[in-house]
Amino acid sequence: MAIEAKDATQVAADPKGSQRTLDTNLSDTEWQQSKTQAVKGTFDLTEGQHLYRPIDGYEGLHRWDPDFTWTESEEKRLIDIRVCTFACVTFFALQLDRGNISQALSSTLLEDLHMNTNDYNLGQTIFLVVFLVAEMPSQLISKRLGPDRWIPIQMILWSIIAACQAFLSGRGSFFACRALLGLFEGGFIPDTVLFLSFFYKSNELPNRLTCFWVSYTVAGIIGSFLAFGFLHIKDSHGGGSWRYLFAYEGLITGVIGIIAIFWMPASPVQTKGGFRGREGWFNEHEEKIIVNRILRDDPSKGSMHNRQPVTPRRLWESLKDYHMWPIFLVGLIWQLPTTPANSYLTLQLRSVGFSTFQTNLLTIPSAVIAIITMITTTQLAERTNQRLLLGACCELWYLALVIALEVLPEKAMPWPRWAILTLLVGGPSIHPVLVALTSRNAGSVRTRTVASALYNMAIQLSAIAGSNIYVNDDKPYYKHGNKVLIAMAVTSFVLFIAAKFFYDWWNRHYASKWAAMSSEQREHYLRENPEMTNKRYDFRFAS
Repeated sequence: MAIEAKDATQVAADPKGSQRTLDTNLSDTEWQQSKTQAVKGTFDLTEGQHLYRPIDGYEGLHRWDPDFTWTESEEKRLIDIRVCTFACVTFFALQLDRGNISQALSSTLLEDLHMNTNDYNLGQTIFLVVFLVAEMPSQLISKRLGPDRWIPIQMILWSIIAACQAFLSGRGSFFACRALLGLFEGGFIPDTVLFLSFFYKSNELPNRLTCFWVSYTVAGIIGSFLAFGFLHIKDSHGGGSWRYLFAYEGLITGVIGIIAIFWMPASPVQTKGGFRGREGWFNEHEEKIIVNRILRDDPSKGSMHNRQPVTPRRLWESLKDYHMWPIFLVGLIWQLPTTPANSYLTLQLRSVGFSTFQTNLLTIPSAVIAIITMITTTQLAERTNQRLLLGACCELWYLALVIALEVLPEKAMPWPRWAILTLLVGGPSIHPVLVALTSRNAGSVRTRTVASALYNMAIQLSAIAGSNIYVNDDKPYYKHGNKVLIAMAVTSFVLFIAAKFFYDWWNRHYASKWAAMSSEQREHYLRENPEMTNKRYDFRFAS
């Protein structure tokens, strides 16, 4: 990264979640006043603005201006409707094709393919393993080609495979389609996070990612209504309704993928053409706002251009970054208490007497609750600046509900079981916060690229484990599986607390080293340690 030769200083989150440089004599009150007047002060508060210059190949270099000023009101109207909204549409498409297997399961899929629960588990495991293996290669391809090119390619390929599921004939074809879906869908989420990082500051990303995962949940709601309609369509023999579900939803995703080719720009300064128009989305003044706001929030984003690959050496450096490991460990386990309930909600509801169509409609309340709790959780995490502690609180929610599910009498009426499962599936999700936390704590573009994929790989490993906790011999109430989930919730609670202490200790260590330096010593230190990473004393971890 050329920024290593140019030098750059790091910024860290203030208590309100915005970004400020550490080398400043301003009080917090003076800092807040400077923000409300005009967005300029970052470079004026440091050892020197020359330390921030992006690399020569950075696509927005011609818009970089350390003396440029603008108001906060000018920022707010530029990006969301064009960038975040369409990202949500693409994620909607992902979930539509990834989640319809659960809806098909409530129909006659297993019977028609002569499969049982264990066969379904194996198919889901194959999907998740391939999805996991594809994460890192997909992210590296995205960094080389650009997410604006790679994401539409992914979408069109997986939509074709999704539609081909309409022609499944048995276990072999089911396993093959699950593997191909995992191959083309793997990496989509970190690819999209990389794309969003071109446009959003670190303190803006969690709320946008919440919108991202809300669209995931909305896809579940709309998918339930679509399934209600498609599953009423019968072939000439009175069956096979799930085939229409796969075919039509694959077609919907394919159309969105084609639109994405002409909608997604390469960067904020490369928006001309396609559905974006001949003039592009932004004028020169607006491009300068977007470029400078991003670089003043996180100067490391100017250390690589948007089509610059991560070399094997930098990949290895990012893989061995031990400061990111606590987030990966949390990612391995925090979702486990809810994974089986998500995967088997329709089967459990069918097992206690609800019909196919009742079952699909009864999954909607959990999706609505999930939207509310996710938004609330993200807002609380950013307002309190206590992300990992809030994650621990989420585990307490899961723990209470899994215990309730375990002690509920087997002969109980179906509605109490539905209520517990609905609250469990719709429980507070810390996922958008942790994805943004991974990006914040990476400290460099190459580590952010690799760490985003590694965190999502941890999530997929968790999903693989979670999809095998409920087994055929333990149904319909999965008593043994629920005991495992209780243990996982307790373990996850402990990991969240340990990660919080880990990052707080490093912040105190860095702060003591940084505070002991004079201004001249700090500038010398930055010159001697020019590469922007989370190992520099001017870096602060979010926790």
